[in-house]
Amino acid sequence: MEEIVSGGGRASAIHADVSREPDVVRLFETAERELGPIRGLVNNAAITGGRARVEEVTSKALDRVFAVNVSGAILCAREAVRRMSTRRGGMGGAIVNISSIASRTGAAGEWVHYAATKGALDSFTLGLAREVATEGIRVNAISPGLIETGLHAANGEPGRLQRMMPSVPMRRAGLPEEVAEGVLWLLSPAASYTTGSILEMGGGR
Repeated sequence: MEEIVSGGGRASAIHADVSREPDVVRLFETAERELGPIRGLVNNAAITGGRARVEEVTSKALDRVFAVNVSGAILCAREAVRRMSTRRGGMGGAIVNISSIASRTGAAGEWVHYAATKGALDSFTLGLAREVATEGIRVNAISPGLIETGLHAANGEPGRLQRMMPSVPMRRAGLPEEVAEGVLWLLSPAASYTTGSILEMGGGR
């Protein structure tokens, strides 16, 4: 946040649990009050629900991972559409959902339940894009593959990046900055004719 402000931009850190509807509403109301009209949304909040085979998954874990990854994204998109839609007096905008190549690969033996939430997010991206296409809102998704983040260690396998790299045609993991470039493009006017697309960023995997 300090980097944004020092660069001449405006930023605000707002704590919220996207799985809770009151938190989401407060998040958008606060952001709008402090930063002005909402013109873009990146749905990046997600959890894996823990590494487990399907036979080991609990209903508690399922409830939580779907609440954050699916319901949270839909609630945030709802609030964004209410503010951006030209049909409701808004100025339009763009929504980018952060999906995962796991929605296509299935993540067998690791987190099939997480992959299922990303499959739901892909379907939501396509449906919402078509629903608001005439209301000045573009809706797309980024589908990253193996990315160098703390997610792997946090789920109990610090060496997962090295284990998975041979399955990537480019033979390396991606960087968060590379994914961010894709997000920035989809939010920008350069992608003005792009909606309902799922952009894979997985090194060819």
